[in-house]
Amino acid sequence: MTDVKALHIITGLGVGGAEQQLRLLLRHLPVDCDVVTLTNPGPVAEGLLADGVNVVHLGMTGNRDVAALPRLARLIRAGGYDLVHTHLYRACLYGRLAARLAGVRAVVATEHSLGDSQMEGRPLTPGVRALYLAGERLGSATVAVSPTVADRLRRWGVPAPRIEVVPNGIDLARFRFDPVQRLRTRRRLGLPEGAYVVGGIGRLTAAKRFDVLVRALALLPPDCWLLLVGGGPQEHLLRRTAREAGVADRVLLTGERPYLPDGSPGPDLPALAAAMDVLASPSREEAFGLAAVEGLASGLPVLYSSCPAIEDLPPGSAPGARRVGGGAAEFARALAGTRASGGPLPGTRAAPEAARHYCVTRSAARLMDVYATTLTQPLPPSPAPQGVKSP
Repeated sequence: MTDVKALHIITGLGVGGAEQQLRLLLRHLPVDCDVVTLTNPGPVAEGLLADGVNVVHLGMTGNRDVAALPRLARLIRAGGYDLVHTHLYRACLYGRLAARLAGVRAVVATEHSLGDSQMEGRPLTPGVRALYLAGERLGSATVAVSPTVADRLRRWGVPAPRIEVVPNGIDLARFRFDPVQRLRTRRRLGLPEGAYVVGGIGRLTAAKRFDVLVRALALLPPDCWLLLVGGGPQEHLLRRTAREAGVADRVLLTGERPYLPDGSPGPDLPALAAAMDVLASPSREEAFGLAAVEGLASGLPVLYSSCPAIEDLPPGSAPGARRVGGGAAEFARALAGTRASGGPLPGTRAAPEAARHYCVTRSAARLMDVYATTLTQPLPPSPAPQGVKSP
């Protein structure tokens, strides 16, 4: 399949789990791939360009910018793509339709963030569901990043034969624990020697509930610190919460840190994970739980509220992981207990079977199987929907 030409369409390329997962996968797919971002050609776009991937910014101005549809269809047709792969809600809607208008009959979509009550932060209203299902019928296959997401898709009404499970992948070599890197990063961050560092990784949004960790820190001894890796709209609120809780001097917010080095200053995500002593993920609704798996890959004990990536595996696959319900008090108790148990010594941290299960090379191979099936069983030609003319 090395002669296959594929186009990946994604809503934006700021630093986020789906966006960084796309960049990581493209490094391991034996396929000639280009990328179109509908909006926001951010740091991940820069990283893709550095990797040698052609990235086009469509310049879409909003969800209802229907003028983007014929532009996208013309781009697909001009590129002569054999397969179109879409990522994230808006890109899936516009990308599937544009691909069919352009005559591409192998159309794959990955569902990265379908929760029980929301998708990418938007409530799952009947209208959102109806529009999603209408677009889904234009594709060949829908990839779920976990069996949990596959179950949600089936409950929504997506036919089971159209659903394929391809989990997110981890670059295990990048996250392999390095004690020298740990020491260097902790010194660079200005952490006191002997500090116990609670880590959180993800977008700083209300759904991630990082305020729970800030308040939990106030219930822990003064040598405990909180290291939050990510950017987002809640940064100002989290800083205010830390001041009100009296722990502002023990909370470090690093801003966005790309999953793979892109030349930006400061330590990257694996280096920051090495500096942590425990990874905490208080989000109640995850489609996969990439941050928790990244913590496992770095050999960290992990406390989580929701992580299908762990819960879908056989018991014992992640002995250092523990589910925590509730809020700040419950996380404070769990963190104190994890610290008291000792955990792995900083020089002996190793990834458990759960992390190795999600090696990116395995995920890329499974995605290639989906591509092969889709290309050998293409969809029938699809007429343009009523009111939409093929460009």
